Amino acid sequence: METPTVRWRRLLPRTPGRWAAAVAVLAVLVGGGTWTAVADDGPPAVQREDRMLRPGGVPIDTSYFTAGGSGKRPAVLIGHGFGGSKNDVRAQAEKLAADGYAVLTWSARGFGKSGGEISLNDPDHEVKDVSGLIDWLAERPEVELDAKGDPRVGLTGASYGGAVSLLAAGHDQRVDAIAPVITYWNLADALFPDGVFKKLWAGIFITTGGGCEKFEKQLCEMYERVAVSGKPDAAATKLLTERSPSAVADRIKVPSLLLQGQSDSLFPLGHADAMQKAISANGAPVSVDWISGGHDGGDNETPRVEGRVGSWFDRYLKEETGTDTGPAFRVTRTGGIDSTDGAALKRGASSDTYPGLRSGGREIPLGEGTKTFRNPAGSAPPAISAVPGIGGGLSQLSSLGVGLSLDFPGQFGRFESAPLDTSVRVTGTPTVRVNVKATEGRDAVLFGKVYDVSPDGRQQVLPSQLVAPYRITPDQQGKPVELALPAVDHEFDAGHRMRLVFSATDLGYASPAEPATYTVTAEGPLTVPTAPAVRTAAATLPWWTWGLPAAALVIAAALLITARRRTATPAPDPGLTDVPLQITGLSKKYAKSVDRYAVRELSFRVEKGQVLGLLGPNGAGKTTTLRMLMGLISPDEGEIRVFGQAIRPGAPVLSRVGAFVEGAGFLPHLSGRANLDLYWQATGRPAEDAHIDEALEIAGLGDALARAVRTYSQGMRQRLAIAQAMLGMPDLLILDEPTNGLDPPQIREMRDVMIRYAAGGRTVIVSSHLLSEVEQSCTHLVVMDRGRLVQAGPVAEITGSGDMILVTTAEEVSEPLAEKVAALPGIDSAVRTDDGRGLLVRLDGATTSRLVADLVRLDVPVTGVGPHRRLEDAFLTLISGGAA
Repeated sequence: METPTVRWRRLLPRTPGRWAAAVAVLAVLVGGGTWTAVADDGPPAVQREDRMLRPGGVPIDTSYFTAGGSGKRPAVLIGHGFGGSKNDVRAQAEKLAADGYAVLTWSARGFGKSGGEISLNDPDHEVKDVSGLIDWLAERPEVELDAKGDPRVGLTGASYGGAVSLLAAGHDQRVDAIAPVITYWNLADALFPDGVFKKLWAGIFITTGGGCEKFEKQLCEMYERVAVSGKPDAAATKLLTERSPSAVADRIKVPSLLLQGQSDSLFPLGHADAMQKAISANGAPVSVDWISGGHDGGDNETPRVEGRVGSWFDRYLKEETGTDTGPAFRVTRTGGIDSTDGAALKRGASSDTYPGLRSGGREIPLGEGTKTFRNPAGSAPPAISAVPGIGGGLSQLSSLGVGLSLDFPGQFGRFESAPLDTSVRVTGTPTVRVNVKATEGRDAVLFGKVYDVSPDGRQQVLPSQLVAPYRITPDQQGKPVELALPAVDHEFDAGHRMRLVFSATDLGYASPAEPATYTVTAEGPLTVPTAPAVRTAAATLPWWTWGLPAAALVIAAALLITARRRTATPAPDPGLTDVPLQITGLSKKYAKSVDRYAVRELSFRVEKGQVLGLLGPNGAGKTTTLRMLMGLISPDEGEIRVFGQAIRPGAPVLSRVGAFVEGAGFLPHLSGRANLDLYWQATGRPAEDAHIDEALEIAGLGDALARAVRTYSQGMRQRLAIAQAMLGMPDLLILDEPTNGLDPPQIREMRDVMIRYAAGGRTVIVSSHLLSEVEQSCTHLVVMDRGRLVQAGPVAEITGSGDMILVTTAEEVSEPLAEKVAALPGIDSAVRTDDGRGLLVRLDGATTSRLVADLVRLDVPVTGVGPHRRLEDAFLTLISGGAA
């Protein structure tokens, strides 16, 4: 039945006394092959057993986690995401074990070290494996039982693991509670929504699984059939539906915590809505939580999510009735930016009841008329909405006016509202009735989305980067049909407009290859759900603001006037038109601080062709300065001018600035070149402006461009990310820690990239902790400490002062000769240079002329003498105020 390979792992405490206790336990383990718990007042240690089980005849790699004494405890099974393994959920398993659960993790069939083929959670394979694992738990002496062979057990997991949690609850009545995360209800609806093939995600699905050959034969054949035709058939829909939780909807009757992602074009919010309706109809407790991230990326709020899952199991597995499991509905909302670190601020909104996707509908009138547009031959170029791995980060910022979307002229029709008289918070699925027609009796394949348009009409943001596909068949055409738009949580500000767009193409989906003409007529208003029962958590006001409303109004008015003055964009400075960067009197206070500054009175100037190193210890203000430079946050005082233009969030001159900050998100299954092409298409700028070949030549990726990014080393990914930042050949390139995670050869290559880029007359600013690299690659330096400028100037000027002298020689200097020089009067030390043809001499009272005279007397073949100080020495001296 099982082949045990047992490894014991203890979460060792961090206090000296407990370390000694842990060592004593390890000594017992080594000597006798047993273990003994050590009594103390800290959290219990966690042990792990790795075993290969065969619950369905196929080897399944498992890990079993327990902690504490011999008492009975509930069990939890944690599944992993598609393409992963049991190792991905190890940290969560250890936390739950320390909290008093027996936790079992496993690698699903076809993943990790487990055998078998991928069957996409087939009830006869992956789901049956879970039932076999529950059988195994029932035999463990420490696991609490509800009846013989029936352990008290809950399941959780994300994506693939979330789906098998739902399926197990429907197929095995022993399951007592579930907490699926960002998963699907009906896989056919996820990959073939409304009969439209989600080709990009389906391709990623197959690639992540290891290729078609890793899948069960009929699944591989199904995918290839649909991918070739571009349209799902009835057999494909039936196959995926049979392996979906929706197939056992009437049998899932356990308490269910449903956590779904807002940044998710793979399994959008509608899947959690369908789960909630079905499971609550069976009489089980259900809570729904819309998290910030999702399959498209972004913040998956892991600590909060795992904490809520733990509370859910405490209530329904441990039966701790006093445990707060949270509201029936919660949504994470993004609003504003933290001025200290530039991170998007998040807050929760909740309701005591689940509102569904159409609660509190408000009608928004749209412009009348019929829109005519075409599906191009080959359905290319396609419009762009969600891009896996890229869209998630942008979707979080949609409430801040940042987004990525692209619709091509002639390929879409749009309907627009009047400016909103008040702000409108949309929470759920907008709907609209339209009349659609296609030429020659063909299906009309359309993609609907609602943009948030700024008052001046120049900026449009696609909330959560989501689009809804529709297949309108000939029998549906020529009469009104109701279409549901993507479910989102997004606030449209007063003065903004809602723009309803129907496009003939989308990058993520398959459109008909044959050209066609579509006409769309809006038959009524856009109805948007406002979910009035959902309330955003508000900060508690100080008591005195209740008693001083007049003072509060005065303060607010003063702040408003100040803000308006601050946000007014200064006129361009003609005298700085050719200056890449000038910073004058720049100051930024820490959030909620009156007198603590992250940056204070900073001023410096950067010229064309320079490679400027921005240096300073942690807390010096470097990152805050870069964020202000990139327009992510605004200064409290002073100004930044790039080529004479004042920097503000969204300033047009920022198009001349390229930035590399903490890497970039790439699609792993695409080549490096394809990733860059896709990124540039998303900007909406002409292809000839990209200068891709020039950027790639500087980046030096060579033949690797044709390979999938998943095959790249860390250094190659870094260079591809910098090539992406160089697209369009920006005049000012900002690189924040570009050598992080690279080995010495890769660091040298990155240095060459920076030097080559600046050689064309452009300017590079690099922030780095590797002082030796800065010394070799930068021409100029700005040194900061505690928010202030310490020194700025050429590298040679900053390193050239001090008492270190570099002596170059015609011949290699022997070690005995170096020792003789070091013993001279007034000399502190003398060390041979790396190549042996010179000495680094530190003076201690002697003069340079005296040193030269002594060297000549010792017959040292001197060819040059000059001041020399390593950047590290200079840096430490500068930030210590000259004490070093």
